[in-house]
Amino acid sequence: MEHIVTVQGVVTASDDWTPFADFMEPTDAELDAIEQEMPLILARVDLLDAQIITLDHTPTELDTRRIRRARHRVLVERRTLANLTAGGMGGVA
Repeated sequence: MEHIVTVQGVVTASDDWTPFADFMEPTDAELDAIEQEMPLILARVDLLDAQIITLDHTPTELDTRRIRRARHRVLVERRTLANLTAGGMGGVA
């Protein structure tokens, strides 16, 4: 049997070692953009949840309505986000 040996040394957390450099953290502008997009993200998650529910059985009328409402919510949130971003540029989407 052959032994497998690692080439790299063990990485330990010392005082001068940080797991992430400052440039790897999101900026305040990026965090604000994520917060602004959060309603759309959550609407897409709800749509995905509604679609996942129907994977193991034939969709019922309730499932169909749930997916339709979730799709509508995604469209509404996309429109709202487009209007917010276009509003900052002086236009309306």
